[in-house]
Amino acid sequence: MLIFDQLKKDDPQLRALTALVLTGVIVLLSGLWYVQVVASKRFVQNQRAQAYRTVRIPAARGKIQDRNGQAMADNVPNYRVNLYLEELPKLFKDEWRRTKPVGPLKRDERVSLESMARFRVVSNLSSHLGRVLNLPIAVTPGDFVAHYSSQLALPMTLANQMNALQIARFQEQPTIPPGLDLDVQPMRFYLYGTTAAHLLGYLQRDNQSREGEEADYDFRLPDYRGKVGIEKAFDSTLRGKAGMKSVLVNNLGYRQAESTWVESEPGTNVVLTIDLRIQRAAERGLQAALNYTRGAVVVMDCQDGDVIALASSPAFDPNRFIPHISHAEWEALSDPKLRPQLNRSIQENYAPGSIFKIITAMACLESGLDPERILHNPGHIQIGRRVIKDTAPPGDYDFKRAFILSSNTYFITNGLNAGVDRILEICKSLHLGEKSGIPLPNQETSGILPRPGEKPISWHDGDTANLCIGQGFISVTPMQMAVMTAAIANGGKVLWPRLIDRLVPQDPLLSGRAWVYERARVRDQLNVSPRTLEIIRDAMRADVEEQGSGKAARIPGYTVCGKTGTAQVTDGTGRVVDHTTWFAAFAPYENPRYAVVVMVESGSSGGGTCAPIAKQVFQALRQRDLGVPTASTSGSPSNPPTPSEG
Repeated sequence: MLIFDQLKKDDPQLRALTALVLTGVIVLLSGLWYVQVVASKRFVQNQRAQAYRTVRIPAARGKIQDRNGQAMADNVPNYRVNLYLEELPKLFKDEWRRTKPVGPLKRDERVSLESMARFRVVSNLSSHLGRVLNLPIAVTPGDFVAHYSSQLALPMTLANQMNALQIARFQEQPTIPPGLDLDVQPMRFYLYGTTAAHLLGYLQRDNQSREGEEADYDFRLPDYRGKVGIEKAFDSTLRGKAGMKSVLVNNLGYRQAESTWVESEPGTNVVLTIDLRIQRAAERGLQAALNYTRGAVVVMDCQDGDVIALASSPAFDPNRFIPHISHAEWEALSDPKLRPQLNRSIQENYAPGSIFKIITAMACLESGLDPERILHNPGHIQIGRRVIKDTAPPGDYDFKRAFILSSNTYFITNGLNAGVDRILEICKSLHLGEKSGIPLPNQETSGILPRPGEKPISWHDGDTANLCIGQGFISVTPMQMAVMTAAIANGGKVLWPRLIDRLVPQDPLLSGRAWVYERARVRDQLNVSPRTLEIIRDAMRADVEEQGSGKAARIPGYTVCGKTGTAQVTDGTGRVVDHTTWFAAFAPYENPRYAVVVMVESGSSGGGTCAPIAKQVFQALRQRDLGVPTASTSGSPSNPPTPSEG
């Protein structure tokens, strides 16, 4: 060939170039042989020694805001110091060399002693960190072994919920020990502590995957699920979508590198119809009524059904559930008498007492009762062999006087004439015995509505007499009574309570895509005449304005209309063991806008205990409408929680 022919000639330059090319080819072939044959085993071993671990990253939870956009539940930065164990192998080896015993060891003994050596290194680092932060930090051998054996690819948190001073102390160290690093994660925080706690609910630790998410993860960062209240009812809306990152670990399980595969998507904000100022005014009124008041306040817009306040007492601080509640605090929340976890506005049945006379009055007036007709009250009424005492003094009563003095004799006599079917017809139009429809699924009781003639009830006139005055087989919730009061005020419209105003994405670019809930949804109509409603409204006005039992709710220049009530609570033997006191009201009389229902267990009377609370709420509502700042407006949110031990 031409090349070999040329090489036969005596050309030294060409021969040198040929030798150089042949040498290069030999080097390349040798390198390829080394990689493919000699070093292949080492690459295979390295590949086997490394593996990816998937980690679930929870999303930032959506805010819960009041109707004005003021946050009630938000996320705050949780500054914490983490320890990355993959940065400590040298310290682990040094500690093992320093402390290992002389002589041969069995395998189990060696493993145990090496584990204790590693623990001593971590314990010393945590003690040093505690001195720097002036914070007790204790890592137990059990905590360390559990983390080392199952979550080695993740950092070990030593200090949590650090304040600004502790952050500064950590950052100002001359040298930061190996493995320690400052980290920040979002943490749920309820800005006003116990305010609206039953409504907002609380979170409980739950790291499980949600619907539509990847089910299999090697590790899961701490996550929470709503347990009660809005947090539970709108958990899928608030929680967002979890992300995922991958962590490359070596054959010992230490982290080598990490990268985010899927970014988490923050949850959607839930905007309530609640007005924080009115909510706080209602709760202050409850707390001031009695020591350890057990009661509820519901404030509702008469015209569109918006729930402006939903208060229950006693309450709890939902912040105590994060990261977890202590055994002692849980025992306090489980008190069988106070029952602080119970939302008394919707979760408990109560005898309505004399506020039920509003319904009895509608039945009587629709059955032809002349409100001017006089009925003599001897101080009691006898039904068969039973004598029912009258709380109103003996005398002659027309409708208005009987209403404002709450005469049992008057309403039982005329209620029997109207008949139980007429009374229950109005109850059914108000949907008593059914849930009000507030959007807190499985968190509301339906109350009890009697059904005469159905087994096992054997109905008698005495049962009708009890029903006329709100006792016996009838039970309601404060929310149901707020719906009733609003229907009286607005001309007969039985409204669905509206608790959620809108759902708003956290991304400002998507804020225009809010989902707004329909207002003024009418569930039913009271089948009574405008004349009947006007007579009752006038009697409710007189109960407050004309020195009736509700006079403690009177506000000069602002006409409040109301009805007081006191219901007996009996035990299994029929013995009276307690009282439930009520005040159902609306205002202003000239143009009804707000319905306020107050219920207090063990109160002195509806007028003495509940009416003053309603007065405080109406004053706050009036100031709000006039644009006057209230005490709750100037109040500041609670501080974030103090650090807990690592």
